[in-house]
Amino acid sequence: MSVTLSRRFAAIFYDSLLLLSVLFISTLVILPLITNQAIESSNIVYKFYLLIISYLYYFWQWQHGGQTLGMKSWKIKLISLNNNAPQSYQLTLRFLAAIVSWSLFGFGYIWYLFDKDKLTLHDRLSATKLILIE
Repeated sequence: MSVTLSRRFAAIFYDSLLLLSVLFISTLVILPLITNQAIESSNIVYKFYLLIISYLYYFWQWQHGGQTLGMKSWKIKLISLNNNAPQSYQLTLRFLAAIVSWSLFGFGYIWYLFDKDKLTLHDRLSATKLILIE
């Protein structure tokens, strides 16, 4: 059974709250390294740092059980299209493709509405899918 868009978005909302906390703490960790300065919004190194932290947040949880905390709350699990645990390259590709899905004004999620298997664009590109679990 495919995971509905509303369930996907609910898990994304939960995870965004958790990720925001992780990013906040990650910023607190580097503040002592920056003496008497604010972090500029145009600081590319800081943006890359937050991107890497975000990647690690998702990658580690997907690799260790196939679920983020938000996905656990909504009984969703990530697997590969061949029903095995996803490989590391698939997890990386999924993370990057999900950024593209959002960057295209959500087109990657709208894709789900027209896909015969009810997969999003980043599901297709990474050869992964979300399933409902008990």
